[in-house]
Amino acid sequence: MIPLPRHCFRPIGAKTKPAIARRHAIAALSSLTESMGGLRPPYKRGTDGGSHDRHDPRNESSPYRSWQATQNLDIQRVTQTAIIHELTQQQTRSIERVVPWFLNTMPEPYFRQVPESFRLDHIKAISAIKDANMDMHMNLKTHLPDGRQVLTFIRPGTMPGLLLNMIKELPFTQRSQDYMPLSRVQVFSAEDDSMSLNVFVYGEEGERKFGDVDLTGAHILEYASNLLQGSIGTEDEFGRPHPEPSPTFERENIIAYLEKCSESYITRSDPRRFLKQMQLFEKVTGTDGIAVDIEESYLDSKHGETQYWVDAAFANTLPHFALEQATQLLFLHNFDVQRAHLDNVSDGDNGTITLLRMLVSPVNGARGDEATFNLMKQELKRSKWLTPATMDLVYEQQPWMGVRRGEVITAMCTIMHPIMSKENAIAFSKGNIIETVTKDRYVKHAAAIADLFLDRFHPKGPLSESELERRSDELKKAIDSDVEDTNAQELLFKMIDIVKHTLRTNIYMNNRYALGFRLDPKIMVSSKEKPRDIPYGVFYIHGRRFDGYHVRFRDIARGGLRLVTPSSPEQFSLESAHQYDECYGLAFAQQLKNKDIPEGGSKAVVLVDTIGLSKGGKDFVMRKSVKAFTDTILDLVVDTEETRKEIVDFHGKKEVLYLGPDEQVIPEDINWVIQRAAKRGYDTPAAFMSSKPRAGINHKQYGVTSEGVNVYLDVALKHVLGKDPKQDSFTIKMTGGPDGDVAGNELKILHREYGDNAKIVGIADHSGCAEDPDGLNWDELLRLVTFNLSIDHFDPARLGPNGAVHKVDTESGVKARNSMHNRIEADAFVPAGGRPNTIDVHNYRHFLKADGTPSAPLIVEGANLFVTDEARQALFDDAGIAIVKDSSANKCGVITSSYEICSAMLLSEEEFFENKDQIVKEVLDKLRQLARMEAELLFREFEHYGGSLPQVSKVISDAVNSATDALAIALETFSEQDREKLLPLFRDHLPKTMADMAFDHVRERVPEQYIRNAIASCLGEVIICSRNCFYKDCISSLLVTLFPKQLQN
Repeated sequence: MIPLPRHCFRPIGAKTKPAIARRHAIAALSSLTESMGGLRPPYKRGTDGGSHDRHDPRNESSPYRSWQATQNLDIQRVTQTAIIHELTQQQTRSIERVVPWFLNTMPEPYFRQVPESFRLDHIKAISAIKDANMDMHMNLKTHLPDGRQVLTFIRPGTMPGLLLNMIKELPFTQRSQDYMPLSRVQVFSAEDDSMSLNVFVYGEEGERKFGDVDLTGAHILEYASNLLQGSIGTEDEFGRPHPEPSPTFERENIIAYLEKCSESYITRSDPRRFLKQMQLFEKVTGTDGIAVDIEESYLDSKHGETQYWVDAAFANTLPHFALEQATQLLFLHNFDVQRAHLDNVSDGDNGTITLLRMLVSPVNGARGDEATFNLMKQELKRSKWLTPATMDLVYEQQPWMGVRRGEVITAMCTIMHPIMSKENAIAFSKGNIIETVTKDRYVKHAAAIADLFLDRFHPKGPLSESELERRSDELKKAIDSDVEDTNAQELLFKMIDIVKHTLRTNIYMNNRYALGFRLDPKIMVSSKEKPRDIPYGVFYIHGRRFDGYHVRFRDIARGGLRLVTPSSPEQFSLESAHQYDECYGLAFAQQLKNKDIPEGGSKAVVLVDTIGLSKGGKDFVMRKSVKAFTDTILDLVVDTEETRKEIVDFHGKKEVLYLGPDEQVIPEDINWVIQRAAKRGYDTPAAFMSSKPRAGINHKQYGVTSEGVNVYLDVALKHVLGKDPKQDSFTIKMTGGPDGDVAGNELKILHREYGDNAKIVGIADHSGCAEDPDGLNWDELLRLVTFNLSIDHFDPARLGPNGAVHKVDTESGVKARNSMHNRIEADAFVPAGGRPNTIDVHNYRHFLKADGTPSAPLIVEGANLFVTDEARQALFDDAGIAIVKDSSANKCGVITSSYEICSAMLLSEEEFFENKDQIVKEVLDKLRQLARMEAELLFREFEHYGGSLPQVSKVISDAVNSATDALAIALETFSEQDREKLLPLFRDHLPKTMADMAFDHVRERVPEQYIRNAIASCLGEVIICSRNCFYKDCISSLLVTLFPKQLQN
């Protein structure tokens, strides 16, 4: 027996427990010890060689016990035997009372579905609780032989919300480093409402021990066979309707499905229930959707009230989240969960599908009618994609509001953040905006604005412009008279402006992943910012744990999709305020560099909340965010029967855009996006996202961006420093590691083209930095590139006498890494990695030496936006630094992606793959040719007109883009015969092999809008690069001269 503290056996005083309480405690402990697999004694036995005090009552080697007579061993033995006998009798009486009650009060499915060993543990634990007169409140933890853990929660009563509170207490969430997936749930309520008993199993079930699902699933196969043969009628013996016969229930289909299921799920499933859940599985397999079915329970009733079974299939969803969301939504609608079962079924590459079945009872006057269930189904499908802010608003703060209103309000709050924070960053922080708008005092106005939005875009009767203006004016008057807080007024008025500036939304699409807005870009302009170019279009996407913007500067546009995952709440808040500006800046830079291709510039930046998540949890959330973001974009751009029915369009123009992979987007994302675009009816799905593993041109593998960067570096070294890199030695410092795309490939190209003439004196990346004034060892650098290793893996033994490797695992290492690009002296600095705005107007002087001269007289920007516009100009003005801007230096990546788009439209995947080597060779030749043509033009104009290189670069880009835009307008008025004469321009733009194979089919395979832009782009570049282009004002007169008829308006 486990020793108890001495005070348990002291004489009973006025405030101490009676002897019977001690006996209850011993009995309870004894029973619990057995049901939980034994308890370890609190004191170590004397086996460690230490001395023992015979008078220490805690020393087990001592015969002394405070509850024993010390003079007579016989009395001690009698006393011990008496206590054991009394406790045994007492436990027996308790078990004799508990077992009949337990057998009579637990529902029949409990005994069918819970293993006998678990049931015995439950009885032992409940007997111990009852015997000790304790509340029915206990948690049991059991380890299964295959490593899974079973948690049993026993609670008194069955009050509504009890299960929800229990779920919120569960461990192993995605924020846990020791995360285990929830693989099975069984929820039961005693029929006399005295207790609830819920079982949660964590961890994946091991490999099946049975060999033949024909045997394990025989009861299911027999039922399905009888169903298809029509030998069992339409109802079973309980009056429950059988599922409709379906090809899904053919034997081979069921066997294939059984192979995906766990043994425990198969053996304890009722055949009817199994087939109904199989139907739900089939509805969502391969997707990220949710299917829901609700039916009246034919066997279960409680106090004469009708109960209902809610069945749901959640594709690719965390089981814990699916359970919590469903339970919370049912609680919100006043339905109490009486029983529940959760199982996971494999869905191959799509993850798992969580099957949830819940027996619910209406409470607090709730009604189980069709309207209620339709609303519940709709909101349950939406729950997977709701943001935490939306859930808090509609589930906790304002449950009267409804999900659609809540989504609109929280989305508008996020849209306002980057706009309003420029006016007052503190008052209009993201948290303050949401808190202000949803205050009890003001939330009614926010809800009214959400109603205005919903009515404006209602597919069955959208608001007219006049009605929109009338209702907007009424809302403004109500806000003006009722809201005294000026900040709250500003926010509510801005929400009304957002309604007016929204051109499309998918709010009424039933199966949408996230909430999307096609915005008039003017809404994103703040009164506090300097005037800048207005984009062509902005998409904003509001989803679970992410918010995303897509900004583009032309009707047909192409640009990368990047994920941003801040590591702390503070950093997340900062990124949220700057997210739109980062997206705008990247898209604008893309527009400048896209001057050589038909597509305009665009960018998508998705801010994902992965703070505190485990590595697996972070990856799961990022993959879901990519899916939700891109699918919502498709909602707003595809023209299908579904979108025509459910989306009201106030833009009125077809929109064509293409995405590419950027930071943290992986090949699995690319494949999913392309497949989804095809399924959703996008005109050219293979072109919707570039860099498809098999049918794309992998930028890192072929070094396409770096090929252009190196051409600009070559030309710049000659013009700025008077060095011929083929003949002269020169030094380089870089950011971006050997394992990076641009940096790693630039290292390979530098060594390929210049050998030992190129000396790398410093490299910094996320892991640290390596520096050597004599030049880092080339063999070691190329080893890191080959094996895809970061710079902290540089072997210190390969350093020169003055070299060093600094790692970020020390404070000094972080400081050295962060300052490398400023400290190290070199002929040229090539930022080929790093965050935007690393060098800005506040810190640019750190790039200069103490005497004011530059640490490098030349910068060639391989990374986007590493240096801000203001810093570029300041570095030129103060130190004469020549900077080749990113929009020129790294443009070859976007040109390659454009060729991928053309290939996806003109060639099949097999045709491209069979000719890939030759096509890639031709693409690389064109990249070097285009880069050198612009580089020579850039320095020719710079040397002739002066000014800074970034200014000249922007003038060239603006000139080409202005010409292209004007030509595109003119081409709309051209006759088909005249446009056909210009088509060879587009052919010459393409790689020769691609053109030879498919250009005869260009009219049938490529959208007319794209062909027009391609001709305009090619012609615009020819015009500008062959003439003086320093002032783009000359472009208008030039084009009028060339096309007087077409441009006369």
